[in-house]
Amino acid sequence: MTQHVMTIREMCDTFEVTPRTLRFYESKELLSPIREGQKRLFTRRDRARLKLILRGKRFGFSLEDIRQLLNLYDADDKHRTQLSETLKVARRRLEEMYRQRDELGLAIEELREQILWGERRIAGEAANLHTAAE
Repeated sequence: MTQHVMTIREMCDTFEVTPRTLRFYESKELLSPIREGQKRLFTRRDRARLKLILRGKRFGFSLEDIRQLLNLYDADDKHRTQLSETLKVARRRLEEMYRQRDELGLAIEELREQILWGERRIAGEAANLHTAAE
């Protein structure tokens, strides 16, 4: 049975990434395509791993966390170890995201207040100039 493989161009088109991104993930040992000279052929396993890498990056997981989680795939038959560790990392990341959201909310409110202050200041100076001109 022949395994369906994808070229680097097909991977880029399918996953909307650059060749540089794929080579970077390969250098970090997150992907391991078949090498035929300079040609890289990506297997079904590589495609599944890339989906998980991109999802992990979207959630803000570090590449090291992603690498460690991917390496747990073969730890047991039912992938319980991988799932358990993924849940730990995900919970930790979710808490961090909540904290960041709260901090961002405070920063937004403070910036909004500074803008209002500046607008009032400019409006006040314009009113003073108008009054002085009369």
